[in-house]
Amino acid sequence: MKAAAVAALALMALGGAIGPALAETNGAGTDAAVAPAAMAAPSADLPRFVPSAEPEAEFADAFAPFDDPAIVAAPARSDTILADIPDGVASWYGPGFAGKRTASGERFNPSEYTAAHRTLPFGSRVLVTRGGRSVVVRINDRGPFHGGRVIDLSQAAAEELGLRRAGSGQVELALLES
Repeated sequence: MKAAAVAALALMALGGAIGPALAETNGAGTDAAVAPAAMAAPSADLPRFVPSAEPEAEFADAFAPFDDPAIVAAPARSDTILADIPDGVASWYGPGFAGKRTASGERFNPSEYTAAHRTLPFGSRVLVTRGGRSVVVRINDRGPFHGGRVIDLSQAAAEELGLRRAGSGQVELALLES
């Protein structure tokens, strides 16, 4: 009831500007619709809507980038795949090695997205994919030293791929531009 009263007051305040055109009697005694003066012609000072030829382009940079560039569903636009690396089994290593020096000389941090590979140069970025999930890791150590495995991931990277609980699993690898 209260909403109806508010709506009625709003319409009265608008003075009939909204709704059907006003009816007026012309000289012949018939009703003819006459548009209110405000609706007769568009004002030159009102902005006009002009659709963009490419509406997607307006919103391409509207959103902030994801905070952690190490986690991606697929390579980001700036990530260029340089080469496929032979796929194989990945394993992980974590808290037992925390703080120890890696082959590159830096201290191992299990919460960073890093990995050990036998031959890739230190600092190489690798896209590791397993079951539709992907993560980008930076090579900072040598290994794995267990037969049949191609890469050792940090605990954080293994968790992101769903490998931590299993211990190891089949992955696809791609070398990214650094």
